[in-house]
Amino acid sequence: MGNIFDLLIVNPFTNALLLIYAFIGNFGVAIILFTIIIRLITYPIMAQQIKSSSAMQELMASEEWLKIQEKYKNEKEKLAQEQMRIYSEKGVSPFSSCLPTLIQFPILIGFYQSIVRAIGVTPLQLLSLVRGIYPGLENITPNAGLSALLPIQSQFLWMNLGQPEGVKLDFLPFAIPVLAIIVGLTTYFQTKLTMQPSANPNDQSAQMNKMMGLYMPVLLFYFSLNFASGLAVYFITSNLAGIAQYAALGKVNWKNLIGVKSAPKVIDAKSRTSKKN
Repeated sequence: MGNIFDLLIVNPFTNALLLIYAFIGNFGVAIILFTIIIRLITYPIMAQQIKSSSAMQELMASEEWLKIQEKYKNEKEKLAQEQMRIYSEKGVSPFSSCLPTLIQFPILIGFYQSIVRAIGVTPLQLLSLVRGIYPGLENITPNAGLSALLPIQSQFLWMNLGQPEGVKLDFLPFAIPVLAIIVGLTTYFQTKLTMQPSANPNDQSAQMNKMMGLYMPVLLFYFSLNFASGLAVYFITSNLAGIAQYAALGKVNWKNLIGVKSAPKVIDAKSRTSKKN
């Protein structure tokens, strides 16, 4: 399984990073550009997620949905059965909004491993890195090719991209994890800005979104705190690019960020029929 993961994700990521680095000459900028490329490639998945989320919000604002919430509010098992029936009839999945997050995990694991591999400093690591460069890749790079650029210069701004980041101030006994804090904040902002209002804050989908909004900033903060700072650069760039993509589609919910709650308009069957016509 490890060999397959390396073949399909880690090796392509490493070669892509090296190729961008060969042209740019700055590994931090290479990470940022590669992250944007990944965001563009996965854009269709994000667009599908937005479409599914909109369908879910319309469903939860429908008259039929609100009626069963009221009718079975004291019968949780029956309510869950009726919800699943409506999901099936309408072709809507309550878990569709989690898909981009699930896809992100193998990407971030592969990205972290590719960063560590690219920044290899020991002779054995460098030998393994050179052997992993795709044949012919050096022929399209400027100057003397990829192998002549190794080992990579991992210094970017104030950080070593291969090490956890922290800013040490003379009057503090510990280093301040600036990047990890920014990762946590941008993840929280992205979750808040892209979360659509729910007609029923107690239903399964709303509860799941709420949990993700709490857990993801903490989880990514932890990763950024303990792993290579290059991964934190990826997180921050990915979060900002995601917010920009949602904003370009007009899907950013600014009210969530300032704490203003807005419930979606209830849609009855007559309104849906008129909308379709």
